[in-house]
Amino acid sequence: MAKELKKKAVKKVAKKADKKKVAKKVTKKVEKKKAAKKADKKKSAKKAAKKKAAKKTAKKKSAKK
Repeated sequence: MAKELKKKAVKKVAKKADKKKVAKKVTKKVEKKKAAKKADKKKSAKKAAKKKAAKKTAKKKSAKK
């Protein structure tokens, strides 16, 4: 009987540990997604800035003509 209880207890602990592991994995995934989104926003912001700069330089060039 005691052995059975011990096995169950070990299983419970293992399950809890697994849940924690899974939770950590999930939070890591979410954090990665958030980080990726932030990086994308920065990238798109840089692209937009470059486009604006390119338009300005193009206007200057055409104005000189």
